Amino acid sequence: MSGGTPVGGGGYIRQRHSQGYASGGDDLEDDACSRPQPFSLENPRSKTWVEILENVLWIASAVFIVYFGDRHSNMIHILLHDARIKRMPLYFGMLGIAVNIIIIIYESMLSWSMRRFDEKWELWSISALPFITLLGLISFGLLSFALWPIWGFLTLPLLFTLFMACLVVFPHLMIIKFRPQNDELRID
Repeated sequence: MSGGTPVGGGGYIRQRHSQGYASGGDDLEDDACSRPQPFSLENPRSKTWVEILENVLWIASAVFIVYFGDRHSNMIHILLHDARIKRMPLYFGMLGIAVNIIIIIYESMLSWSMRRFDEKWELWSISALPFITLLGLISFGLLSFALWPIWGFLTLPLLFTLFMACLVVFPHLMIIKFRPQNDELRID
């Protein structure tokens, strides 16, 4: 149970020394390469059936809203051709959503260059999150104002349902599959 390599005088030399592990007196092999890395994309947590059902309900509700629109034509046709919609708030709301998506993609790409997880949160929390939140709320208000003549009070749950469906779908629409690199140096 010495855990070392025998040398000429009958003593043992310890092969690995790690100050971060409490081994209880035993010299255990360092298994850092065999352990799953935290925040790794390769071993995602499996979802429960309740989470899957919730995601399916959000997506089905959004498809229902887009397909049936106002019971006479679908939502895309309504957005393009209905005269009841206030166009300027609609365009500014859609522009705000587009700017939000661009900022999120940019910040996500920028965060992949960070080495430590806490640096990523510092980047997001200080620079982008308040701006993204404010722009999202303003866009929601503008879209609600623009679509209110068609759906009335139902505009609010309609937009919230479409937002939640986008939150369910967007993580699966990756442009490039990124693989986080483990930049920890090992000396064997």
